[in-house]
Amino acid sequence: MTGYGRQRLEGFAFLAGFTACIPAANWMIGNVGTVCPPDGPCLIPVAPGLMAPSGVLMVGLALVLRDLVQRRLGLIWAVAAILLGGALSWAVAPAALVAASVTAFLLSEFADLAVYTPLQRRGLVLAVVASGLVGLVADTVVFLEIAFGNLDFLWGQIVGKGWMIVLSVPFIAWLRRRDQRFGFETAG
Repeated sequence: MTGYGRQRLEGFAFLAGFTACIPAANWMIGNVGTVCPPDGPCLIPVAPGLMAPSGVLMVGLALVLRDLVQRRLGLIWAVAAILLGGALSWAVAPAALVAASVTAFLLSEFADLAVYTPLQRRGLVLAVVASGLVGLVADTVVFLEIAFGNLDFLWGQIVGKGWMIVLSVPFIAWLRRRDQRFGFETAG
């Protein structure tokens, strides 16, 4: 397989993973957690004494995967992935969370895109981390305000999404080194 073919294949794998994050996050909020209050989201611990809705892990991963879709397939594919993700969010979010889920998803992913795009040529790890941080803060504030009318889970959400970004750094660094070694060009 040529380098270009490998990049496209990887890009579509990242796109599939990104797309799977949206229904997974919405499903987890209602079904996975160490605590699942009857009228609230299922919660998981993200740090000692700090809880967050369980979907936080998939949202953090989605921020990273969106960057990788853009790296492998290009800006047009990244925008299409965001719009597809918004539609999926609308289709799979619990009725009470549809507006919060769709609005937060679209805003955070476009914020991520706006930060990642100019930084990607300077350094992949820097671009993924910086764009992920911007996206996670936007997602957290918008989602919590619309869904619950408060920021009670603010720090738990930030830490939970941040963990996914931090955990992705070794893979992102490896991918960058491999791309440089084989002379892979990024799609943009």
